[in-house]
Amino acid sequence: MERKWGKQTGKKSKRQLIKKSVASLMLVNMLCLSTIVPTAAMAASATSGTSTDQKSTEATASGSTSIPSADSLGLQVKSAILIEATTGKVLLSINSDEALPPASMSKMMTEYIVSDYVKQGKIKWDDVVTVSANAAAQVGSRVFLAEGDKHTVLDLYKAMAVGSANDATVALAEYIAGGSEKEFVKLMNEKAKDFGMKTAHFANATGLSIADMPKGTQPEDGKETVMSASDTAILARHIVVDHPDFNEVTKIQSFKFRSTDKSPVVNWNWMLASNSSITNFKAYAYPGLDGLKTGHTNAAGQCFTGTAERNGMRLISVVMGTSSDKQRFIQTKKVLDYGFDHFEVKQIVGAKSAVSGLATIPVVKGSATEVPVVTDAAVNVVVPKGTNPQNVTYTVSQADETARTAPIEAGKALGTITYTYKNDSMPQDQVTTVNLIASEPVEKGSWLRLFFRSIGDLFGDLFNSVKNMF
Repeated sequence: MERKWGKQTGKKSKRQLIKKSVASLMLVNMLCLSTIVPTAAMAASATSGTSTDQKSTEATASGSTSIPSADSLGLQVKSAILIEATTGKVLLSINSDEALPPASMSKMMTEYIVSDYVKQGKIKWDDVVTVSANAAAQVGSRVFLAEGDKHTVLDLYKAMAVGSANDATVALAEYIAGGSEKEFVKLMNEKAKDFGMKTAHFANATGLSIADMPKGTQPEDGKETVMSASDTAILARHIVVDHPDFNEVTKIQSFKFRSTDKSPVVNWNWMLASNSSITNFKAYAYPGLDGLKTGHTNAAGQCFTGTAERNGMRLISVVMGTSSDKQRFIQTKKVLDYGFDHFEVKQIVGAKSAVSGLATIPVVKGSATEVPVVTDAAVNVVVPKGTNPQNVTYTVSQADETARTAPIEAGKALGTITYTYKNDSMPQDQVTTVNLIASEPVEKGSWLRLFFRSIGDLFGDLFNSVKNMF
């Protein structure tokens, strides 16, 4: 609250005020011998909570471009979606939120869980799996496992990912879930929730219709496996991002499951870039494509989740409900061409980069009062091809006082920064949040240092108050 002084106060009142202020300072100085007074920064932190700032980055020169609508592609699908892998940005969407039967594309969830268990050290690729009666009884695509057969996790995984083998898929699911496919399905549905997949429901590990499951193994609720194109893309993105070595298996053209097999298991994915020299598939081979999963049942029609990388940009496409095995690849080519022809990825902030206008964040009880901060990860955006990102803003959220209290190690998160990119040619704003981390350590301040800092802050505040009155 601002105090107002009348005319009668004059110079005499000002002198009296100065005397009172000096007396107050002397009294406080004496009291501080036994009590440390909080610094201004500490006091502000204690009352302000999380701070927020917003600034705009400098706009760079940008050309204009016209992006055709998805309708102009004339896609013959029930649903489709196209996303960029690093940002998750949706570039094309046609009925992508409708829950539909995904057929064997649901095996991607089984693939993810198996890969994750290996990554966590819970199982190993060379573990030997004994095939159960339930696994051996699976129909549809299979490698004709018999009850009691023994195969490694890797061989079964390849049979699942390359040949879409239902028997190999169930054998892996049971191995992970203590012999029960139903228990594994619980893991699948839990993981779908963790991923934010809004429509996904798994009835089994394979994507088979319930009627095609062995008798006695069907789910009691009778609910079929469903998954929207959008949810399928989310799942595929987790595979690509969390397990970047996925393509070591998915790009295999063919392999012999057993050394004694007369014919190899052939990859159902005709669009593999490596198929450009294969007579039967070269018409469908797509440059840069190295995955991911086909699917087909009578209920689902022909489906395909594809992923391709060109010039540092990886796209993920999903088409569902096409009319034939050829059409699922023809429609996928249209979708991927749309992405590569009209979009590209640009980096607006590199990893471990300082933020313009935000050099430091305040530190509590440290040997220093602030610490330099940098981003912990790069920030990319998808832009119309041939343009540079404009209209990029950022919002900073500072961590609470506890997180900013010394000692602070280099790399510790002290807040977040959220970048928002807007472009009228793009259907949605792109929002990315990364951590702001300390770029150097800050030791805890000594008692003496904190004491003198508090005295200095107090005197500074009081003298500034007096100065402002003249």
